[in-house]
Amino acid sequence: MINHMRRKKLLKTLAERGSATVAELEGVLNASAATIRRDIAVLAVNGQLVKMHGGARHLAPDKPGGLVGTNFWENMALHSGRKRAIARRAAALCLDGETVIINGGSTTHMMAAHLTESQLTILTNSFFTAQELLTQSRNEILLPGGKVYREQDVIVSPFDNDVIQNHYASKMFIGAAAVSPLGLLESDPLLVRAEIKLMKQADELIVLADSSKFQSRRAGLIVCPLSRVGTLITDSGISAETSDMLRAQGIEVIVVDAEAEPS
Repeated sequence: MINHMRRKKLLKTLAERGSATVAELEGVLNASAATIRRDIAVLAVNGQLVKMHGGARHLAPDKPGGLVGTNFWENMALHSGRKRAIARRAAALCLDGETVIINGGSTTHMMAAHLTESQLTILTNSFFTAQELLTQSRNEILLPGGKVYREQDVIVSPFDNDVIQNHYASKMFIGAAAVSPLGLLESDPLLVRAEIKLMKQADELIVLADSSKFQSRRAGLIVCPLSRVGTLITDSGISAETSDMLRAQGIEVIVVDAEAEPS
């Protein structure tokens, strides 16, 4: 396969998958690892993809005022059974009378269905989560000021001094684009900045991450180190090696049975 045809197919593969490793691309393109690495380097210089350790990521078209990341509703459909089980367990950690922060995200959003009978003060930067809780529960709901990014369902404030700094929470529930030994990872610097601001207002950080997040290569910006995490809730797809690594960091790992949830 000549260079331009192979590179065109490489870009098409990334557009379909979002990201791919060199090993995966070897099978798709029927080319050597060295050839694929050269192609990735050339396309990265041309601004046609994002080069990542061991592979490459699709470069989504620019959207005015948009954020880097997968569409919220697309994320809701991915591994939904795992996410529902994780969200149910996370909601059970909320105690009546508490103030908690629920960060925007597909798994954290699913907590709302299990908080309808709770009596909480909930600060969330998710418009859809706030809307569901306002209509389906009697919890007190707080929203930060800022711009609503529809595709990611998140409210981001451009200001350092906003309503967030006036509230303190005993727990913050957060997802992640990926989880690695370096910490929680995200794709967009604005999201990272917003999440760091929220973390400063919470005592315990509780991470909701299905097992696919430990293999994900779709993010490269560190939100926080693992040492900041108190509890991580995941599904039974997590490897023993990963679980041991997390526990060695002092994290309480809660594993749920995703198969017990309807798909």
